Amino acid sequence: MERAMELWRGFLLRDFDVQAWWQGSVLGRLSGSLQHWGKNSLWVQTSDGIALGLVMLYWGFSAQPSTGILGLILLVMAAMLGLGWLVQTPSWVAAHLPLGLFWGIATLATIFSPVPYAARDGWLKLTLYLAGYLLLHRLLQKPRCRDWVVGSLLLVSLVMGVYGLRQYFYGAAELATWVDPESGLAGVTRVYSYLRNPNLYGGYLIPLIPLGLGAAWIWPSWGAKLLATFITLVNLICLLLTYSRGAWIGALVMVATMAVLLVQWNSIHLPGRWRRWTLPALFAGGGAALLLGILTVRPLRLRVQSLFLGRVDTSNNFRINVWAAVLDMIRDFPILGIGPGNVAFNRVYPLYQRGNFSALGSYSVPLELTLETGFIGSLTFAWFLLVLFDHGWRQWRLALGSRDPQGLWVAAGLAACVGMMAHGLVDTIWYRPQVQMLWWLAVALITASLGSLQTIPSQQEQRSNE
Repeated sequence: MERAMELWRGFLLRDFDVQAWWQGSVLGRLSGSLQHWGKNSLWVQTSDGIALGLVMLYWGFSAQPSTGILGLILLVMAAMLGLGWLVQTPSWVAAHLPLGLFWGIATLATIFSPVPYAARDGWLKLTLYLAGYLLLHRLLQKPRCRDWVVGSLLLVSLVMGVYGLRQYFYGAAELATWVDPESGLAGVTRVYSYLRNPNLYGGYLIPLIPLGLGAAWIWPSWGAKLLATFITLVNLICLLLTYSRGAWIGALVMVATMAVLLVQWNSIHLPGRWRRWTLPALFAGGGAALLLGILTVRPLRLRVQSLFLGRVDTSNNFRINVWAAVLDMIRDFPILGIGPGNVAFNRVYPLYQRGNFSALGSYSVPLELTLETGFIGSLTFAWFLLVLFDHGWRQWRLALGSRDPQGLWVAAGLAACVGMMAHGLVDTIWYRPQVQMLWWLAVALITASLGSLQTIPSQQEQRSNE
């Protein structure tokens, strides 16, 4: 049993010192030789401000359907990250090791892809996303930058939410129906704000709700707390009005996760006999409210019922056909897949598609990961998630002990990641630039805290083992 626990700890990289490994590597020694110059350079003094401005610019442009400018911003962020590594020691955590391995596997998948030129486009996008994440990881280690990054994103979402509510009350273009014209939901407006796709908008809102809740608890002034609460309420209403079933699934998982973490955080203020019943009462009340809404609100009831209609529902039928075709593709390319990106997918999928309908993706993130990078890549990404959530949970337990309000950002990151993964089971808007960087923001909220306190959990565990 003890041997098994040691193997499990090793698998989760709990005792692996990534920072020491980096400093002993060739790149780490090269970086160290330049740091004396870098400490006094104008670049180091201004890089955080420039990076923060780029992130805020990204949030602003991500509130619209066009994505070309987002790629340019990510390219500049990647260049800043590379220059920063030459003069500053990167802050590595254990979760970066399986993530780097996943990038290496994606590189091999690109090289050996049946459509290598098309896969290069997806590989470049993946590389830019990871560079953007590493820049966020560095920025979010500073509380002031953390507030600016999250605050600017919430303000952008408020503008989008107000426009989404306007669409609901005053109507929107016909594309907002996004449902079978023969169903009972024909004519129901599904809000999409500036993104022109209600499913995309729903996925965009999932991580914003825990971020807003975290801000409402963390920010010190009552004005900021009220603003964060109001933005969260607007985003939650808009998420419901997207009528996106996948987004609703992700939102339920996200809300349940955030509720558990917030009850844990606030249980210290409750009488001892109440603590045991707070969480069951919360879930019972939430379940009753959800059931009441399904029974009394006809569009909501019809949308939920469509989940269980199988192929009778046209959207379900389309997804089932896509999943079957993707499974055939995985069967033919099981080891390294066809290479990353939608361009590679669009080149190969027509050879396997069912019926006469093309598809933008696999409509399932686990299937897409396996298709793009094979079983090797999907298992490596699963390893990354295990390491991330294990370290995030240990960091959360540490925050509960220290009562540091900044630890609530870890809770927001965990809830956002879990909700987005739940949504990703039945859709692939996770790969869209507007949503992809929100995923990496949530990941960075977890790993950035680990960057500053990564040695404390292991020390506590050693004392408890003694």
